[in-house]
Amino acid sequence: MFTLTTFNNRLLRAARGEGGREKPVWYMRQAGRSQPEYRALKEKYSLFEITHDPELCAYVTRLPVEQYNNDAAILYKDIMTPLPPLGVDVEIKPGIGPVIDQPFRTLKDVEQLGELQPNDHVAHVLDTIRLLRTQLSVPLISFAGAPFTLASYMVEGGPSKNYENTKAMMYGDQKTWMTLMDRLADMTISYTKAQIAAGSQAIQIFDSWVGALNASDYRVFVKPAMKKIFSALRDEGVPLIMFGVGARHLLLEWDDLDLDVIGLDWRTSVTEARELGITKALQGNLDPAILHAPWDVIEARTKQILDETKDDPAFIFNLGHGVTPSIQPETLKRLTAFVHEYSATN
Repeated sequence: MFTLTTFNNRLLRAARGEGGREKPVWYMRQAGRSQPEYRALKEKYSLFEITHDPELCAYVTRLPVEQYNNDAAILYKDIMTPLPPLGVDVEIKPGIGPVIDQPFRTLKDVEQLGELQPNDHVAHVLDTIRLLRTQLSVPLISFAGAPFTLASYMVEGGPSKNYENTKAMMYGDQKTWMTLMDRLADMTISYTKAQIAAGSQAIQIFDSWVGALNASDYRVFVKPAMKKIFSALRDEGVPLIMFGVGARHLLLEWDDLDLDVIGLDWRTSVTEARELGITKALQGNLDPAILHAPWDVIEARTKQILDETKDDPAFIFNLGHGVTPSIQPETLKRLTAFVHEYSATN
């Protein structure tokens, strides 16, 4: 039975720039794929069934906190969760990812999108959040996909390497593109506000694929939607976290947004980010692939990050992308313990 203890607010303090020597730890995609308990559940239940059952979903969400002693939980769900209520026919296909059989290509397609009513459309998500708040002694992070990343799936019809259709709309049909960005921004605001009202204590926005854009295109075609989102969430009183992959060239753009924490992937060190002029709290950024290496390699790379940040009160330890299915739970447990012990004593 999971028993509540004194609330651990280490992550919330670091997000405000008030952290101590011992660094908070959590991992993107920490819940699910790499855990044998989750794989056993997947033999009985589909992803849809797990995420729509608050008891099961809460169990999957809190499992890494119980197993690894992490300083935060992240709600187990998918960035596509709010799209079907808008009228987007999306299917998560194993080994492929989100697939949309009828991609969005015209203004008419976009104008036919519905409006998210969180209490009706994603009640299972909100019920899971409420349940977790009675079970967790660490902050609960929930999340949403950013407009560009959601749009890329909607326009391409699934994962893409070059985002040719997405960029074709962005450059060649700006009215349709900006309308889509605005609709998705409104949905994201409604969705995340409902999650906060239900009890989420931090929000992370995943713009996983926005690194495909250069900085000038980002400023014109994406940043207005992001400003709208973060401005709307600013007074909600929870830390706001931004993360994308391959986005070093966008860090200053993110630093300009009204958010609290910037997540780094493994390509940019904390020192490099600070030298670029990043003033926000930082989160990251051990390469997940290193967790397949011998422990002495993992320890050395982790020490490097912790040595860089030992005097930084605005740092949260994480990976530079999500946990992959082949990473061993025992490795994550050992890594969490090492981060806590080493950062507290060095």
